[in-house]
Amino acid sequence: MDRAAFHKLCFILQSVCGLKCSRRVSVPEKVAMFLSILAHHTKNRCVKFAFKRSGQTVSKHFHVVLNSVLRLHAMFLVNPQPITEDETDPRWQSFQGCLGALDGTYIDVHVPITEKGRYRNRKGQVSVNVLGVCDKNMRFVYVLTGWEGSAADSRVLRNAINRANGLKVPTGNYYLCDNGYPNCEGFLTPYKGVRYHLNEWTSRRPQTHQEYFNMKHTRARNVIERSFGLLKMRWGILRSPSWYPINTANKIIMGCCLLHNYIRNEMLFDPLEGGLDEYMLNQPDADSNTNTDVVDSLDTTVEWTSKRDYMALNMFNDWSYAAAV
Repeated sequence: MDRAAFHKLCFILQSVCGLKCSRRVSVPEKVAMFLSILAHHTKNRCVKFAFKRSGQTVSKHFHVVLNSVLRLHAMFLVNPQPITEDETDPRWQSFQGCLGALDGTYIDVHVPITEKGRYRNRKGQVSVNVLGVCDKNMRFVYVLTGWEGSAADSRVLRNAINRANGLKVPTGNYYLCDNGYPNCEGFLTPYKGVRYHLNEWTSRRPQTHQEYFNMKHTRARNVIERSFGLLKMRWGILRSPSWYPINTANKIIMGCCLLHNYIRNEMLFDPLEGGLDEYMLNQPDADSNTNTDVVDSLDTTVEWTSKRDYMALNMFNDWSYAAAV
C-alpha cells in the first residue's frame, strides 16, 4: 500500500467509521500498527518495541481498527458486472453472463484441542474453509469464513446462498467453479474425467468440445486461485496460524479480504502482482437488490447440463473454424 492509499484509508476510517485519535495515539499510528501485524504476522511484543507503546495499547488499538475495517464491507466489496458480448479479454469472451469465479481455500488457525477434530481438513491441517467469490479483476465479491476445515466446499456454498445476506446470483448469470461443486443453475463446472488443469494443456491441443471447454474454463476460473494467492502474499498473518481466538481469526480473514479490494481499487499498479506467478508455482495444488430473482438451490438440472454442452460445442466449433482458416 502506497502513502496516498494509506492516508486515504485513515481518512475513510475516521469519516465513515468514526475512528478517532486517542490522547497519545493518532489514527495513522493505530492503522500502521494494525497493518504491520497483518502484513508481517508480527507478534505483539515486537510491535510494541517498534512503536514504543505498551502491549496492552497495541492489542487494544488492533481490535479497534479491525472492527472499524469490518464496517466497510458494503463499501469495499464489489458489485460484479456480467461479461458482455464486447468483452476484449480472450479468457472471458466465451462466458457471456458470467460474474466471476469462486472457490474455497484453507486458512490455518489455532483452536482448543477439543475442537481440532472438526477443524482438521483433508490434508490434516487445522484450518477454516473460506469461500471466496471474485470478479475478473481479482476483487472479492463475497467472502464467507467460519466454516470448519472438515466442511465440504459444496456445503459451504449451500450455506452461503441460503443466508439472508448471503451470496446472490441473479437468474441467468453464473460463476465458474471447479468440480468440488455441483453443475447447476448459477454455477458452471468443467466436465469430469476430462483434462482440466492449466499444466495439462502445454503439450497437446484439445481434441473434443469437452476438452476445449475445460481449457477455456480453467483459464478463466484461475482468477480465483490468483486472488487467493495474492491475498496470502500480501497478508503474512494468513500464511501461518495466528494465536488469536477463532472468532477474531475469522474477523482478520474478512478484514484482509476487504483491504485487498481497497488496494486493488486505489493503486493503479499492484507491486505484488509481478511475483504472483512464482508464488503460485511454489504452492501445493488446491482443490444487492432483494427483489431480483436469484438462485436459491444447488440442484443439478438437465437444462443447466444442456446449457454447458451448448456453450462447449459453440466454443469448439468457433475455434476449429478459426484454426482452419
